[in-house]
Amino acid sequence: MRELSGRLITALVSCLILAVVFGYVASSIGNGSIVQFDTTIIHFVQGAEAPWLTEVMKVFTTIGSTKAVIAISAITLGLLLYFRQKAQTILFLIVIGGTAALNLVLKLFFQRARPDLNRLIEISGYSFPSGHTMMATSLYIILAFILWRNARKPGRILYVMSAMFMIGMICISRIYLGVHFPSDIVGGISASTFWLLIATSVYAIFMNKRRTNSHFSIR
Repeated sequence: MRELSGRLITALVSCLILAVVFGYVASSIGNGSIVQFDTTIIHFVQGAEAPWLTEVMKVFTTIGSTKAVIAISAITLGLLLYFRQKAQTILFLIVIGGTAALNLVLKLFFQRARPDLNRLIEISGYSFPSGHTMMATSLYIILAFILWRNARKPGRILYVMSAMFMIGMICISRIYLGVHFPSDIVGGISASTFWLLIATSVYAIFMNKRRTNSHFSIR
């Protein structure tokens, strides 16, 4: 119980920090004070432009697309249902569905236009926060979370590192291809991580309560 309480406190503090970060980025976009930050990073990332690298970045941005997320999610749900992981199935649906809904609401609220400095692919829609970033963050972190809980210790670090790699490359690809500002990325990571912490914290409380009730019923 003490361990769970400690985790919940950590999650609460983290959520507050993420909310502050998101609020700061959003307000900075509104007053224009984040332009220098965005421009500097865009020039740095796009300064590495090369034909082969462009193709690599297109691959990663495709992996973060809606179709890819739906495909990966469908496979994950199929496996979870096959192994009868009902609680984790519900958690996965809440995380992915909630992230998609949150991104849509935030985009419609802020209605930020996409950058036009050096766009290598064409895409429509609003820019802030990045949908690719939010979905990638939620998808790969929740996959790592589920694998962490079900796998043996030797493979756990690999799951986390793989998730971080995929998130990082998808985020960089959006800046490199000229369809997102770096602040869109920061906002997307903050928003999706905020939602992830809420979902996994509720899941932890539910699982702890279920274990406690099971313990008392056995006794």
